[in-house]
Amino acid sequence: MHRKLYCKCEVSNYFKCIYNFFHHLCFCPLIFISKRVFCAIDFASQYLRFNFVNNLKKVKSMSTYVVVGLQYGDEGKGKITDVLSAKSDYVVRFQGGDNAGHTVYVGDEKFVLHLLPSGVLQCKGKCIIANGVVVNPKAFVKEINQIESKGMRTDHVFISRRAHVIMPYHILLDTYREEEQGGTQIGTTKKGIGPCYEDKIARVGIRMIDLLNPEVLREKIEKNLKTKNSLFEKYFEKPTLDVEEIFQEFIALGELLKDRIVDTELELNEAIKDGKNILFEGAQALMLDIDFGTYPFVTSSSPSTGGVCTGAGVPPTALQNLIGVAKAYTTRVGNGPFPTELDNELGENIRQIGAEFGATTGRPRRTGWLDLVSLKHACMINGINNLVITKLDVLTGIHPLKIATKYKTEDGKIIDYFTSSTTKLYDYEPQYEELDGWDEDITNARTYDELPANAKKYIEFIEEHLGINVYLVSVGPERSQNIIRKELF
Repeated sequence: MHRKLYCKCEVSNYFKCIYNFFHHLCFCPLIFISKRVFCAIDFASQYLRFNFVNNLKKVKSMSTYVVVGLQYGDEGKGKITDVLSAKSDYVVRFQGGDNAGHTVYVGDEKFVLHLLPSGVLQCKGKCIIANGVVVNPKAFVKEINQIESKGMRTDHVFISRRAHVIMPYHILLDTYREEEQGGTQIGTTKKGIGPCYEDKIARVGIRMIDLLNPEVLREKIEKNLKTKNSLFEKYFEKPTLDVEEIFQEFIALGELLKDRIVDTELELNEAIKDGKNILFEGAQALMLDIDFGTYPFVTSSSPSTGGVCTGAGVPPTALQNLIGVAKAYTTRVGNGPFPTELDNELGENIRQIGAEFGATTGRPRRTGWLDLVSLKHACMINGINNLVITKLDVLTGIHPLKIATKYKTEDGKIIDYFTSSTTKLYDYEPQYEELDGWDEDITNARTYDELPANAKKYIEFIEEHLGINVYLVSVGPERSQNIIRKELF
């Protein structure tokens, strides 16, 4: 699998260089030895440097694409991934779990994907659930069966051996914490994501490869249930779980999935060297990032471009096209600060027109104006070089349109950067720029010139403020309802 930097012919040529070195050394007058030595060394080094540069050029021919959310999730990443995956050799999920909810429409058929990569419907190559994802095997099997029942293939879907497994006690712990009276409710999906990542960091987690080793699996379940059952019984006053029952269930799941559990990082790095088109797909979004989001109202992983490296096992130098997805307005599910929130009739209208209800939980999403302060923060952390704006059509008929470009702090200071203090953010007052709206139906527009003048001004305002070109504008939920301003593939 592994290929050295220099191939066999290069090694052969290297020895030719050594031969030339000794030829210069041994068959020239002694007075010129010093000069000849340096000439020979220089000759060899120049040759090897030439081949090294050529190898770098080969690596640079790779085509990697990363799609990440820039707001609070639900930006339409699934649709964009679905569109791009048609030309991809690999589509890779690199973080999160089945707490994601990516909605993809194919004609009149609606697919809501939680764990499978959104590219599963279009990708002719392989779909990878990488090591950074936490996997609920039961949810995986259920989703596979749903896709196959509609005549779609799933034999190209694989899971990393290193991916951690969401166990029944993770889901219960997540649920009990959220329901605990007087507790700090984060607003999780109660899918066990956070507790699974906790065990991963605590080095007591169960990985997919463990499902293929009965002795290791039983030992890990026994050790985990000693602490988890004690917590359930003594703190939450809930029933305990049975070791044997869980063991039998998950060893059976391992047997069912054994052909899908592979060393994904090896194959992905080989594919990068071979110049394959690889699409990395994030779940959630930067404003929910465990480090750079509105902590503690965040997810438990890093849904950023940086998260690709640790979540899929690829080097940062391999990432080229960094695509950030944002709605033309802002939404948020669950608790946490939301400076531009519209808790009024207009906000409800946007919710209804945009069908802003969680794909995973069905919860109504909070809605608000576009926030360029947080968006600039997200673009900076991710290093975005290609921007996607979705749901521009939802803003049709709204006059005027507002975009937040600065915040006014609690002490009256005007700032244009995102704060790390979540508590202070509640008291910040967004400072808006107003733009004229439009009334024309834009859902049938397929070129940028077909957009109304004010719709184009809205897009161009975003570009100028962020200093990043919008390469794609989505004007509806269908796969074809896109205005592509430049081809990335």
